[in-house]
This record gives sequence, C-alpha cells and structure tokens, in this order.
Amino acid sequence: MGSPSFRFKQFEIWHDHCAQKVGTDGVLLGAWADLKQSKHILDVGTGSGLIALMAAQRASEAEVVGIEIDPDAARQASENAQRSPFSERITITQSDVRDFHSPLAFDCILSNPPFFTEESRPPVSERAIARNTATLTFVELIAAVGRLLADEGCFHVVLPSSAVPGFVALCLERNLHLERQCLVSTVAGKAPKRSLLTFVSGIPSSPLLVEQLVLQTPDGRRTEAYQRLASSFYL
Repeated sequence: MGSPSFRFKQFEIWHDHCAQKVGTDGVLLGAWADLKQSKHILDVGTGSGLIALMAAQRASEAEVVGIEIDPDAARQASENAQRSPFSERITITQSDVRDFHSPLAFDCILSNPPFFTEESRPPVSERAIARNTATLTFVELIAAVGRLLADEGCFHVVLPSSAVPGFVALCLERNLHLERQCLVSTVAGKAPKRSLLTFVSGIPSSPLLVEQLVLQTPDGRRTEAYQRLASSFYL
C-alpha cells in the first residue's frame, strides 16, 4: 500500500516508518481471533500496532501490550496507539520477545510472525528483518509463547499454508494444541495460501474446528464472508 497511513473505522494506522505495512494477514488475524474472554493480550511483533489496536477495539475491557524489536516501528506503533480511542489500555514496548518478561501471564497472544526463509529475503533490509525467520525462528517464537501464555490461554497466529505442519509439530512439543484453523484462499477454487490458527495450552476441550474463507469474488471485490469478518474495521 503506497499511502503513509491506512484509515479504519475507529482508528488510523500510520506505517511509513515500519518495514511491515498494513496488510491483509494482520487484518485477518485481528478480526478472526476469539478474544471474548481475553483480559491480558500480547501482540508479538506488533509492527505498526495494527493487531494491538484491533484487539483493543474488540476486547473492550482488555489490557493490550504490543512488543516490537525495531525502534522506529515501535515508536510509530506507540504514536498510533496514543492517537486511538484505546490509548489508556495499550502499551507498546520496544523489545525482543526472547528477552521480554511480564509480571502477568497473558490469556491471549497474537502474532503475525516472520516467515520468509533465508533464501527468499525481501530486497529491503528493514523488511527482511521484519519478515525473516533468521531474525526470529518459529522455535524461538513458540518458546516465548510457552513462557508468556497463561495456563488456559490461547495463541493465535497467521501463517503461509506451507509452514503449518511444521509449526503445529513444534507447538505440540510445547504442549500447545491446535484447536481452530481457518484456511484462507484468495479466490474460490484456489488452494489456501494462508491459515489462521488457534492453539491452546493442554488438550483442547473440543475437536479441531476447521473453517474456510475466500477473500475475493471473481471480479476482485471482497466476498460477503470477508466483509462480515472485517465489518467492524474497514470503512
């Protein structure tokens, strides 16, 4: 997106100082994750603060913390949060999640993590830092989640479909079990390119729920399902 900012219904995100711009993955995760019981929410790799602000809008009584390793992005995320209607409930911290500690466990952790491999680095170095698994590996992310998540908490993440099997296996090693999955296709009939995943600590209380979401109609408009999901955010 070429604009330095993106306007949603209740807040505006400036992202001109962030390697990772506002994008569909973040919007999908922020709108799809189940936040009904959440009181303490952590957004790992908050970037511009998009998912943190979406979480604050949806969970009106929750305290939200966004952590971001890049100083410029953390500064801009903090400015976005301060300008929002939820400023009193959002804290942005410039930190590496591997070094981050909290006096309270989080009942909800969200992340749109880096997923490019070393061989497919984007050409811009800051963007590479934001999206490259060499900077924060899945093993390190999952270890941090296991350390920071409350006993009955949920971990919500968006991943490319190809990364899902390995990620699920790594989560199992930390006693994080897949409870819910949404397979996201750009258009009907195409293989899913993304998956939205919810993990819970310990054995899930119900069988795995698998959903499907198609984003675009044949003429390029948002589908009714996507419109419904994001109706509280998109203008």
